[in-house]
Amino acid sequence: MYKGVMLSVSASVLFGVMYFYTSLMKPLTGEEIFGWRMLLTVPFATLFMLVSGDWQLARGLAARLMQNPTLVFGLLLSSLLLGVQLLMFMWAPLHGRSLEVSLGYFLLPLTMILTGRIVYGEHLSWLQKVAATFALIGVGHEVWRLGSFSWETLVVALGYPMYFVLRRRLGTDNLGGLWFDMAFMLPVGLWFIAQGDPLAIQQTPALYGLIPLLGVISASALVSYIIASRLLPFSLFGLLSYVEPVLLVGVALLLGEIIGRDEWLTYLPIWLAVLVLMLEGAKHLLAQRRRDAA
Repeated sequence: MYKGVMLSVSASVLFGVMYFYTSLMKPLTGEEIFGWRMLLTVPFATLFMLVSGDWQLARGLAARLMQNPTLVFGLLLSSLLLGVQLLMFMWAPLHGRSLEVSLGYFLLPLTMILTGRIVYGEHLSWLQKVAATFALIGVGHEVWRLGSFSWETLVVALGYPMYFVLRRRLGTDNLGGLWFDMAFMLPVGLWFIAQGDPLAIQQTPALYGLIPLLGVISASALVSYIIASRLLPFSLFGLLSYVEPVLLVGVALLLGEIIGRDEWLTYLPIWLAVLVLMLEGAKHLLAQRRRDAA
């Protein structure tokens, strides 16, 4: 449990770093950044899997695909669901849709909790219920403040639960499944790169270093995120997703954005929910240490 919590938090930190990182990669567009991210993440993830011994998971999935070719349709759908999320993450800040996508991330843990309860019959601990209540207050205020949901919000809030449920149903909720998800995105990523300005990189020499590092950050974040999704109960994994939007708010403040007076009732309850989850993690850590010492 503790390892899954730490990996989930690490993934959220890396995603927050990557959110800020995109602001350094101008004049590339969000679509081009997505393309480079996919092109570089696959080899870095492959190297990690070879070193860690997880490459056998990709080989095992390839063997399953050979035995059951219809599995490719499920894999393509899984890749599409993840690809939409990764593209939107890069696209939104550069197209004035950050607010709508951020609300989707605020709603995501609640939809994950609901999915875990309905699909898997999971139960929340007392502290998790407290965290969920705080989160519900914050999200409820945000919905009241904005008055409606945009399509971007719904894509994030509903798309990720569908993605994780599909992976579990397909038996691809491991690094091998993630590798195939990213490999199927490569043609789209290459197309986005080909559509961009070929002189942009030549005119901005810093991109020669920034682009490869993007692949390292992206691969590390995705690997940590997927492993955490496998180690944690669905509901706890969903609640921990609140760490990421809180960090994204911090990145937004670093970039010069300001939290308005009418937004504090959204962020404060969500930050309290994160603190409660930290207490939950500390509780599990202490319990684990006591068991190890016994």
